[in-house]
Amino acid sequence: MLVSIEPRAARPPWLKAPAPAGENYRELKNLVARLHLHTVCESAACPNVGECWNRRTATFMILGNVCTRRCGFCAVQKGAPLPVDYDEPARVAEACAALGLRYAVVTSVNRDDRRDGGAELFALTIRAIRERVEGCKVEVLVPDFQGSQAALETVMEARPDVLNHNLETVPRLYRQVRLGARYERSLALLAHAKKLQPSVPVKSGMMLGLGENRDEVLEVMRDLVAHGAGILTLGQYLRPSPRHLPIIRYVPVEEFRWYKQIGEAMGFAHVESGPLVRSSYHAGSARESSLVRTSGA
Repeated sequence: MLVSIEPRAARPPWLKAPAPAGENYRELKNLVARLHLHTVCESAACPNVGECWNRRTATFMILGNVCTRRCGFCAVQKGAPLPVDYDEPARVAEACAALGLRYAVVTSVNRDDRRDGGAELFALTIRAIRERVEGCKVEVLVPDFQGSQAALETVMEARPDVLNHNLETVPRLYRQVRLGARYERSLALLAHAKKLQPSVPVKSGMMLGLGENRDEVLEVMRDLVAHGAGILTLGQYLRPSPRHLPIIRYVPVEEFRWYKQIGEAMGFAHVESGPLVRSSYHAGSARESSLVRTSGA
């Protein structure tokens, strides 16, 4: 059971990220505002927003910025969802063109109010980016679609370059961390994505420091490999506000390195593991690395 206290030690120095400032940061912030778009970088209070936006990369969040689930770790607003905006895919594509992106990452809030969970908008966004920005790769970080295989098939038919769905934590902590989600359902989604498009890398990620132990993390990693995941991200959970789940432990950098070594030995084609790693952190290079290792080049 999670203990409602923060670690007594101060936040370690390795968790310091660049401040959100700079010319590129301001330009991207203005672009997102002008096009009436949402990013998980801002909505989820990502610590890497300063670094990523100054590199002119962002993770676009479609289907509004209000989530139908109340996960205990997430800073995204919860409540009644916004109407679906069918012009949104074109605006995301416009932003990708303005930024000159060669690799775009698109995610969404959970939309349990919709039968397809928002899969249609994912497919439309993938196609809109491809039509607007020639050669741009598209990674999608999707919700579980409440287990709907038809919804996942809608996304996969648009042929994303990476299909990402995060397990987030170990099964024992799901009721506190991922309210409304099911561990086995998420694993089944990843396996089905790999079955539908075997050449498309499947990716997943976890947050550490929520009360899991090493054996539990390793068991999740083994489950991911067994269900077709080739790319893994591991990062430190950071509490967005006092209303959210507490941090139980700050995971040392050395432990993240150890998980990376273990993960690669298990069979992951690429493991991005570190305190400030998030799901879309260095996403493009992670995909390239995984493809190189998978091909044996």
